Amino acid sequence: MATTVRMPEVLANTTEAAIQSWSVAVGDEVAVGQPLAEIETDKAVVEYAAEVSGTVLELLVAEGDLVDVGAPIAVVGEPGEATTSTDAAPAPAATAGDAPADPESAAPVADAEPAFDESTASQEDVASPDGGGETGSAPDAGRRFMSPLVRRLVREHGIDLVGVTGSGPEGRIVRRDVEPLIAAKGAAPAEPAAPKAEATYAQQAAPAQEAAPAASAASTPPAPPAAATTPGADADLIPHTRMRRTIARRLVESKTQVPHFYLTAECRVDRLLELRRELNAAGTVKVSVNDLVVKAVAGALADVPEANRTWSDDGVLQHRAADIAIAVALDDGLVTPVVRGVEGLSVSELGRRIADLAERARSGGLRQHEIEGGSFSVSNLGMYGTREFTAIINPPHAGILAVGAARRAPVVVDGVLEVGTVMSVTLSADHRVLDGAVAARWLAAFQARIEHPLTILA
Repeated sequence: MATTVRMPEVLANTTEAAIQSWSVAVGDEVAVGQPLAEIETDKAVVEYAAEVSGTVLELLVAEGDLVDVGAPIAVVGEPGEATTSTDAAPAPAATAGDAPADPESAAPVADAEPAFDESTASQEDVASPDGGGETGSAPDAGRRFMSPLVRRLVREHGIDLVGVTGSGPEGRIVRRDVEPLIAAKGAAPAEPAAPKAEATYAQQAAPAQEAAPAASAASTPPAPPAAATTPGADADLIPHTRMRRTIARRLVESKTQVPHFYLTAECRVDRLLELRRELNAAGTVKVSVNDLVVKAVAGALADVPEANRTWSDDGVLQHRAADIAIAVALDDGLVTPVVRGVEGLSVSELGRRIADLAERARSGGLRQHEIEGGSFSVSNLGMYGTREFTAIINPPHAGILAVGAARRAPVVVDGVLEVGTVMSVTLSADHRVLDGAVAARWLAAFQARIEHPLTILA
């Protein structure tokens, strides 16, 4: 019997997604675990593996099409097997015209990292310069490449793409290419007007008051003015991307629902820097300070296992491995891919994995499992010269270490003042899981490993 493959919820609480590219064609044989498609959400582009074996009988969704989670996207079965009529009717995702002003507000926040990189756009054939044509309806000479996000912006704002040169990979049109055109046309699409049923409370509760003299109406306090969103002579309006909205919502949720507290330490890193120089001189893989920091974080989690825990509604989860998320900056946000089992990796192998994840995060090539899970995060702004900062916890992680720049500073050693190299780090901890004493012991263990770096390699 043929099996209908439906759009998966590739990340928790995702409500819609697009097929960025198919990895199979009709007639191909697929096995469980074989890549089926690359799926693009507002947070990431992830590889979706087949969950059934058989022959691909139909592909119901074109590359670039946005559909609801749970909608049919393909049919797999035996060669020549008939498919049912319901297989050929995938439910499209809500369009911009009938969606609320913030289409993501209806869905709860996922506990995975936001990671939508529109520069990794899927290929789309556009029949006309305004982007309104159907996929595959244009000749090769008229092909324009863009992501579902760009296509939606083009349609929402009525943008003419004649003369637009894509700055993304292989000339793809990305968000930054259309933003100036959007700004030139004026404000973003207006918020939907409130229906009459949502009139003022006085109109709903007492319709007779509508006929009252204006003097009585004046006694009702006026509603506070809405924040200005129309660009003026001194400002340009840059429309929110889906990723920026997701980041904003998740960070607000973290700060309001997760009880943060902070601990700061200064680590002397002269020995650490010397170890790094020796490793890079002897090895073929260049090791960064951040690689050593992440390895020290894993070592401290092994020293204080009570810190390797996360909160859940059913109880506290005690993690056995050090799965650590690394903050990676994108053009318009950030993503935190997870390196798993850091405690068992050599520093050079850890460096390779971090570099690979960072590169694929920026190009949109992360897989689903690479942006989920973990118990701890590291955010390093030292390369920008930032002395110290505090970071917001990335749920469901119980902590995030903010790493500042290494700098020359006066230090006291055995009562004698001398010049050394120090690095400030700040731990943001979830007080639901980590008590102050546990967090302090973890930070002390981390500091000890940084200041005695040979313990990092053990």
